[in-house]
Amino acid sequence: MLDASDLPDDVAALKAMLIAAQAREAAKDVAIASKDEHIARKDERIERLEKLVAAFKQAAFGRKSEKTDPDQFDLALEDLETAMAVIHAEDEADAPAANRIAKPRAINRGSLPKHLPRFEEVIEPESLICACGGCLHCIGEDVSERLYVVPAQFRVIVTCRPKYACRACTDGVVQAPAPARLISAGLPTEATVAHVLVSKYADRLPLYRQAQIMNRQGVDLDRSTLADWVGRAAFELRPVFDALIADLKRSTKLFMDETRAPVLDPGSRKTKTGYFWALARDDGP
Repeated sequence: MLDASDLPDDVAALKAMLIAAQAREAAKDVAIASKDEHIARKDERIERLEKLVAAFKQAAFGRKSEKTDPDQFDLALEDLETAMAVIHAEDEADAPAANRIAKPRAINRGSLPKHLPRFEEVIEPESLICACGGCLHCIGEDVSERLYVVPAQFRVIVTCRPKYACRACTDGVVQAPAPARLISAGLPTEATVAHVLVSKYADRLPLYRQAQIMNRQGVDLDRSTLADWVGRAAFELRPVFDALIADLKRSTKLFMDETRAPVLDPGSRKTKTGYFWALARDDGP
């Protein structure tokens, strides 16, 4: 506590002391509010993680009727790992730069296959002249690798077939025949149709989502158009299907699994029971 005798008689000095005291109090309030907000965020993260852990316990140890679908289990695992990464990033950002400890990162060169093309980027110092006036010589280097992704790009292949005619006779016009197409007079190349098939059946990407992805790059295609491509490709792949069936039938032991699914019943505005059959061959003992 200040005594009255310690206060200056000058009004300007008194105002300065008052402003400084108010500034200190305001700084304390801001620090307290920031700390409370940080604690609240941390409590919220902890509560979220506890819920995810509880969901994992139910999925792993709960009764059969309470167990989570494996796909949902993977989604929950992604959420948990993402939440942990957010916590680590926030803790690193909150820590002062002087107090940050560089943790060794696990390096997995196997995740970057050797067949991927490498583009080397060399970063040189601003100057190769030493402070003493001499020239600097390379005595080693640090090399690191990062994964770079080039987003999918759509290109247009323009096929031009010039027409030629003879000026000395009238034998007609000469022109190269048009190349065969998977879809007659259609827009896609064979590679485009293959990409749609792999995305749908291998990556489980529905056709309407593929249409949305294409639309972001200005390629306006309807889902029904992609469905038509898939159907025509399925017709062309029928010989491969027949060859697989013939190979399966040559086995003395076959395994089949049946899955039921509701499908639309045209004209009745209802659904009926459809069936999927998975057929496998195992010639082992």
